[in-house]
Amino acid sequence: MSDAKTLTGGCQCGAVRFRVTGPVGRASICHCRMCQKAFGAFYAPLLAVTEASLEWTRGKPAHFQSSNHVRRGFCAACGTPLTYEAPDGPALAIGAFDRPAEIVPEIQFGTEGRLPYVDRLHELPARHTEEDVAASPFLSDIHSYQHPDHDTKTWPGPQGE
Repeated sequence: MSDAKTLTGGCQCGAVRFRVTGPVGRASICHCRMCQKAFGAFYAPLLAVTEASLEWTRGKPAHFQSSNHVRRGFCAACGTPLTYEAPDGPALAIGAFDRPAEIVPEIQFGTEGRLPYVDRLHELPARHTEEDVAASPFLSDIHSYQHPDHDTKTWPGPQGE
């Protein structure tokens, strides 16, 4: 995904927003244990933005120095993982982008830490949210306070929208 375009994103609560302009690097997935813990997930999907211009358009991430070489940025308000910052340049969490489906991973790193069941997740039974009859009462009354997948002049909006 090395074409030069503008990509936007931010954290779940909207306190931190960013804009990336210019050519981006390779999208990857890291399976190392440090990335698993930093993302609270099976792996960390990241997009290198070393050559691009990265601008924090609302707020800035807080940081945790996860090793002597890497620090990780996250939203101090909601905890969303945002950055992986190494000496060779920063990478941003793919899930934090407004249009993550457009960022396709090209390589996997740290595969020695890959959890043994990750390659079989697609074999698990699957259903859409609306098909979860047992959760229907819960879902029918849910109101999301998550920031929308686009820039807003202010946040939160009316009634969290």
